[in-house]
Amino acid sequence: MDTAMAYKSEREDYEIINGKIYMMARPNINHDQIQGNVRNAFKNYLRGKRCRSFGEVDVFLGDDNVVPDAIIVCNPDIIEENGIHGTPDLVVEILSPSTGQRDKFEKRELYEKFGVKEYWIIDPFSKSVEVYLLKDGKLTLNNFYMVYRDYEWARLTDEQKAAAQLEIKVSLYDDFVIKLDDIFEDVK
Repeated sequence: MDTAMAYKSEREDYEIINGKIYMMARPNINHDQIQGNVRNAFKNYLRGKRCRSFGEVDVFLGDDNVVPDAIIVCNPDIIEENGIHGTPDLVVEILSPSTGQRDKFEKRELYEKFGVKEYWIIDPFSKSVEVYLLKDGKLTLNNFYMVYRDYEWARLTDEQKAAAQLEIKVSLYDDFVIKLDDIFEDVK
């Protein structure tokens, strides 16, 4: 293996939560695919609008927190060359075995503390998305979405199929909807 490949496979990212540094392995293919799919959906919808989407940029929340991930920012005053210095409007975290606990608990509390309006937790393994919305200062679960496998879909009644949530309504705009199939496109 050449030096560049060895470096790339061993390179680690980090995040800082409440002053503690957490080293993270580079994202795997499914994580990267999901992030790209989400960013594309965000970017396509937001074209020509005030809000902008970012991915893999540092988000500085106070002095003790640096968290990289997919986000939407509607306040241009917090966008700087080296990252986002303030609270994004929407944050997306994609779970991995090494970060799942932090994403579901520590980061959710952090985003709640700083007033993130909408927080998504995407699970590549179960192909599901938890959407939390800020209500009265608390990020509360608004909805749970999941991709049905063909055999699971076939077992649902017509009533269950009609009630299935196959699109996520983004709270920032009245007409902003993303299909689950688009989020998990090409994910194995």
